[in-house]
This record gives sequence, C-alpha cells and structure tokens, in this order.
Amino acid sequence: MTQPVLPPTPPPPAAMGKGTLSRQLVLRTTALVALVTVALSMFTALASFQILQNQLDGQLRSAIDRLPWRSPSGDGDDPAGRGDPGGSGLIRVDSATVDGQVLYWVTRPDGVSRDAAIALYNAMLTRTTRGEANVHAEGAGLYRVLVQTRQDITTLVALPYSQVTAPMTSQLIMAGLLTLGAILLSYVGARRVVERSLRPLTRLAATATRVSTLPLASGEGHVPIRVAPADANPASEVGRVGLAFNHMLDNVESALAARHRSETKVRQFVADASHELRNPLASIRGYAELTRRGSDELPDDTAHALGRIEAESERMTALVQDLLLLARLDSEPTLELRPTDVTEIVLNAVSDARATSSDHTWSLDLPEDVVTARADPHRLHQVVTNLLANARTHTPPGTSVEASLRAADGWAVISVSDNGPGVPAEIQDSVFERFTRADVSRVRRAGGSSTGLGLAIVAAVVNAHGGDVTLDSRPGRTTFTIRVPLA
Repeated sequence: MTQPVLPPTPPPPAAMGKGTLSRQLVLRTTALVALVTVALSMFTALASFQILQNQLDGQLRSAIDRLPWRSPSGDGDDPAGRGDPGGSGLIRVDSATVDGQVLYWVTRPDGVSRDAAIALYNAMLTRTTRGEANVHAEGAGLYRVLVQTRQDITTLVALPYSQVTAPMTSQLIMAGLLTLGAILLSYVGARRVVERSLRPLTRLAATATRVSTLPLASGEGHVPIRVAPADANPASEVGRVGLAFNHMLDNVESALAARHRSETKVRQFVADASHELRNPLASIRGYAELTRRGSDELPDDTAHALGRIEAESERMTALVQDLLLLARLDSEPTLELRPTDVTEIVLNAVSDARATSSDHTWSLDLPEDVVTARADPHRLHQVVTNLLANARTHTPPGTSVEASLRAADGWAVISVSDNGPGVPAEIQDSVFERFTRADVSRVRRAGGSSTGLGLAIVAAVVNAHGGDVTLDSRPGRTTFTIRVPLA
C-alpha cells in the first residue's frame, strides 16, 4: 500500500497575534498584576502620608508644650528670636494686646523672614484658631501649623510641610518605578509561562491543520497523522482534547476505509456489468439487423419496432462503453501519453461537429503556432468531442459555439464557449459528476440523447492527464475550459 505524502506542517500563528488565546491570557494577567500593584502602591502611599503627617503633628504639639509662656516686650521683638526653639525649621509667633496695641514677637529659623512668619500667623487666624492645619501664606509657602492661647497670649508654631511632601514625592516616584517594573516583569513572565503552557495546544492545532489538508476525497482514506502521545495525556485538559482528537481520527479513518471498500465494490460491479452487457447488446443489435435483412417486406409497425431496437441498443452500447471507460479510469488510468498536436485534434473535432449539426454556428480560434501537449490523442479527442456534443445537445438551433486553443504557462488550454441559456447555478458545482443533467434550463434538442456521463468522462480523462477542467456559466455565455500539460 502506498503511503500518502504528508503535507508540510503549517507555521503556527504568532504567539501574540491578534485574537489568540495566548495574547488574551498575557494581557489579562498583566492587567490584573497592574491593578493589584497600583492598588497596593496607593494604599502604601496613603498609609505613609498618614504616618508622616502624624509625626509632623506630634513635633508641633511637643514643641508648643516645651515653649516658655511670657508676655511680649514692648518693642514687639524677642531678644532671642533668631534661634529655633522647638526643633529644625520650627517657626514661633506670639501675639498679645498691650494697652490696646497688638504686639508680636517672632522666633524663626534662618531663611524665613519675620514678615513671612507674621503673614503665616495672620493667615491662620483667618481660618481657625485651634488644632493643626495646613496654611499657605504669601512668602512663607505651605506649613503645618498649631495655634494655642494661654494667659492671653496666642502662640503659633509651624513646621514646613515639605517634611511630608518631600518624602512622599520620593516615595511616589519610587513606587511608580517599582509599579512599572512589576508590570513589565509580569508581562514578560506571563508571556513565557503562557507560551510554554500553550505549546501542546499549538501542536494540537498544527496536527488538526495538517489533517485538514490531506486528500481524503478519494482513495482508501488512510489518515497517517496522530497527536503525539505526550500531547494526548488525559491527565491535562489539552491532553484530553488530544486523546479525543485521536479517537475522532480513528473513527474517520474507519469510515473512509468502509466508504472506499463500498466504492470499490460498486466500481467493480459497474465494470463487470458493463463488460458483460456488451455481448447481449451486440446480439440484440445483430438479430434486429438480421431480421430486417431477412425479409424483403415488413409491416410498418414491425420495421419501426426494429428501428427502435437498433437505436436503443446503440444508445445502451454507448452508455455501457462510457461506464466501462469510467470504471477503468477510476481503477488505474491507462493512457498512451505522447507528444500530441492539439491544434489538429480541435480542428478535426469542430469539423465533425459541423458535419453532425448544421443548425449551429461553429467557429474556431486557433493560434498561428502548433500547440503540442503530452496527451493521449484518442482520449483528448474524445474530451473535445464530448464538450462540443454537450453544447450541441443542450442549446437551441442557431446557437454559436466557439472552440479556442492557446498555450499559457506550460499548459495547453482548450475552451468551448456558447451563447446558449447557460448551466443552472444549482448544479454548476456538480456538473462534472456522473449522471448530472442540465436539462432543466439548457434546451435539449428533439431526439437528443444525454446519459449524464459526457462531462464526467471529460473530468476523468483530463484529471488522468494531470490537468483540470473548469466551468464558467451565466445566461448567454457558457465556457468549459480544460488544461493539459504541454509536451
């Protein structure tokens, strides 16, 4: 048994191609990691912010508790007002009313002007007089302040809010970089993991694609491709799919083998029946002719009956010959392939058709140079004759039929066209199958005979030559085109 040539394994789809499962898994995994990482970073930043602000508020409360409470001097300046009374960056502003005049004294670190400190204090007084708050004053910037009043003295202490914003900014930048890094790593890692996990599924898809390209329409239907045992392990989901796929291929192979055996029996029966019917048909025809010649005068009805017997026996003989030819072509085509003048074959076939049917308009379109193909001249002549007979039988009188020949791309191309009613669209796909008839719309001539095997013989003979035959039909234009290899 000849093993069929296995088709090449098609290239797998791009790992991250649009619409692929791997792309969806990688993107969804990366999105989930990104969502979790961003949420964690936001939670961490919020917690850090609360901690830093509480630490800053603790520094303010500790500083104001340690401050000495005394009345301001008359000139509004603190003799020791250049120092930092409560810690790094601490501003202290005290105010009191003496003799109807508000006096201030300021204790501030270097770099903060007295006016800025007082502006900060006044800005605070316009908002609230108790508790910690964020205050922005012109020339002072953003500060965290705490105000308390004791012994008719209102004291404000403030620390720059940069003690919170500076570390938070650094933390947010670092968190952003870490988040981006985590997303990138998750993408790369998820892609590798998904690709590795989906390799068995990719191999399974490649196997299914190879099976889909096998020529299973004819022959024994042997399917030599199976999923590898490693990919048909029922312990995994993909393995169960692979195992089921192998079972399906076994069933398909069994069904195709049964179909092939049945077709072989039918073809053998047709061949045997056709062979055995030739002798009885020849005898019937011979006895009819003998009876006609044996009597000088026959009744009209007897003469008519003998004529019909001869005509029908001739038609049945032609049918038997066609069936026998198809059976032989199905089993093992035996063609005598040799360099053949296709121009002469087409010319002779059209001449014969013109002599047979004078009520059609026959024309030729032949190239100047001789076209030589590697073909069996008798069978190729039969193909052209069948196509011309098909046009003659299924088109009305007066139809124009043209046979053309040309050489193109290593092929001898023969076309037979007519301007008849066309082949019905519903049977165009099956027109080359056996016993398919187009009598529904293409007009059959009175007395014409069609067995439905002419085009089937055309397709079988052309395929045996290694060529092909096509049909292009619409109302008013029908073209049959055959191609056989050039010599």
